[in-house]
Amino acid sequence: MGGRVGGLSHKIYAETLGIKVSGGQRVKEGAVLTREGDQWKPGINVRGRMHLSAACAGTVYFTQKRTRDGKRSTYVNIRTAEAVVKA
Repeated sequence: MGGRVGGLSHKIYAETLGIKVSGGQRVKEGAVLTREGDQWKPGINVRGRMHLSAACAGTVYFTQKRTRDGKRSTYVNIRTAEAVVKA
């Protein structure tokens, strides 16, 4: 049987997932950065596991690190507004 996920059709629901911001974009505290993605990990000033959100206002930037088994992990970070002014 078909059915609906969260009151949305599966086609529309799939379009709402993924990354919501790009690098260099300014965000407010509590802004949604990603939805249901385990390919992005929380970095500096970011909260959550699957749904990442901003812990403070600032500018978004991404970093990549290698894990012990050689895979790359992408971390979503936020540079605070005070750090942007100082830099």
